[in-house]
Amino acid sequence: MSTKKYKIEVRIWIEESEGPFLGIGKIWLLENIQKTGSITNAAKEMKMAYRQAWQLVQEMNQRAETPLVEKLLGGKGGGGARLTEAGKNAIATFYEIEKRINDFTQQEFQNINF
Repeated sequence: MSTKKYKIEVRIWIEESEGPFLGIGKIWLLENIQKTGSITNAAKEMKMAYRQAWQLVQEMNQRAETPLVEKLLGGKGGGGARLTEAGKNAIATFYEIEKRINDFTQQEFQNINF
């Protein structure tokens, strides 16, 4: 009889009074905005409609204490978007919380058997 190794997987999201505020999907959107410098290009990277990405950004900005994304006005090179310090901190904090939870679950449940 073989012994199977099981691994606990945990998905997290951060909630506030209005419900879910930040989860992995929004974190990926923020990361893609940071990488591409654009909500449009971030949406394309994620195969998401621009309208949906823009609505998510607006929602995050309205619900956060300070905006996570700021739009850059157009000019010769066109507009774009970038993360604020709060946006960068949101990504780092989310991954730190996720790491701590995963470390705990792996340590706590390393020898589970069914």
